[in-house]
Amino acid sequence: MRDLIGKWQTWAGFAVGAIVLFGIAPAVLSDFRLSLLAKFLCFAIVAVGIGLAWGRGGMLVLGQGVFFGLGGYIMGMHLKIADAELAKQAVPDFMQIAGVRELPAYWEPFASPLVTLLAILLVPTAIAALLGLGVFKRRVKGAYFAILSQALAAALAILLIGQTSVGGSNGLTNFRTFFGFALKDPVNKQMLYFIAAAILLISVAVVRQLMQSRYGELLVAVRDGEERVRFLGYDPANIKVVAYVVAALFASIAGALFAPIVGFIAPSQVGILPSIAFLIGVAIGGRTTLLGPVLGAIGVAWAQTLLSERFPSEWTYAQGLLFIVVVGFFPAGLAGLGVFLRRRRRGRPDAEPEPVAIPDPDPEPEQEKAEAKA
Repeated sequence: MRDLIGKWQTWAGFAVGAIVLFGIAPAVLSDFRLSLLAKFLCFAIVAVGIGLAWGRGGMLVLGQGVFFGLGGYIMGMHLKIADAELAKQAVPDFMQIAGVRELPAYWEPFASPLVTLLAILLVPTAIAALLGLGVFKRRVKGAYFAILSQALAAALAILLIGQTSVGGSNGLTNFRTFFGFALKDPVNKQMLYFIAAAILLISVAVVRQLMQSRYGELLVAVRDGEERVRFLGYDPANIKVVAYVVAALFASIAGALFAPIVGFIAPSQVGILPSIAFLIGVAIGGRTTLLGPVLGAIGVAWAQTLLSERFPSEWTYAQGLLFIVVVGFFPAGLAGLGVFLRRRRRGRPDAEPEPVAIPDPDPEPEQEKAEAKA
């Protein structure tokens, strides 16, 4: 019965999410706000993967900006090539300004939409698998893994800034089309929003399935007692690599959607700061829950946009204070606030407990013993 109720609640939750994303939001929000929400949904897709790797696996991933940037740049290269072909130019516009007259060799494969989509799926996951095997097989974990992933994000950002063939510090900008659809058309912008919403729901469903499976139990066991799992005959490194690869895949897909939705991709979306921003949203929402990272990422990004418009300098302090309060007093995030309040309520009984009735001792035990002897 509990399994049946749980499945019913899950399907009901997905139905409510689909109604909100596909029905209410497009009807209520303006085109500008809907585009903003589409951008926030990209952040939420990244957060779902972080929730799996960090919340369930205990891996503090501080370098998700790397995979987010890889997906964004791969998509951006294809979009710039497509725009140049529509304008009947040999190279994209920024290369013409730089004096480049021939398309670089490593750009040419991304002229194909199929190769681009496969690269978005395979390149970041392959890098994550190789990095994960190299790190986890050597039993690097904790703060050392976090520092290593953060250093990787910083290195990639510095590398991209020095590469004029990918736009340098400006990145790739001014995308005009998305697989043949004009990005200036509001209908096509709404289509991108629907694609981001659908991928978010799919990613949540995939992570839920992983959490409910035997693999999810092993991932939690590795987080809580890695050596015990190893003694039971499992390799914790392989279990960690799977979660790390899934998180990298979600980040890459989110970056690939972010590029056409926002209209640019630059090193500022790849380095340390965006990677930390992803973690803040997950921590505030609740990293150990399924929907906490999603709600936290969307809520923090939305608050940043709204409040930074009115209080541009004060918002950074407010965000830092919120992060400190949640981590210090609500480790489970805002998603665990309801559980915390219920426990506090149970710890304060509304009425005094009724006294336990203790039976009186037998008033005449000696008399009964005498009768029994007689």
